[in-house]
Amino acid sequence: MTRSDLVEELAARFTQLAQRDAELAVKTILDAVSDALVRGHRIEVRGFGSFSVNHRPARMGRNPRTGAAVPIPEKRVPHFKPGKALRETVDQTPATP
Repeated sequence: MTRSDLVEELAARFTQLAQRDAELAVKTILDAVSDALVRGHRIEVRGFGSFSVNHRPARMGRNPRTGAAVPIPEKRVPHFKPGKALRETVDQTPATP
């Protein structure tokens, strides 16, 4: 599902919501999640999951072509952990092609 698919689904489920308003709602939610993660906060949506920021320390890697050692700087990466209800729903529902 893409962002535009999500906007269409939201507009279809809530007929009183115009396509433009649905797009603004999705953008606002995603921006709020992004801003909170940038500030280092943890976001928890009960029954869905939680978003947090993981820290990856600096390390030495290898260039696969030359085999030379390459320093890889430390970084902060977003992490999603699904909630119990989401895990159970996905596990019990058969996949559709």
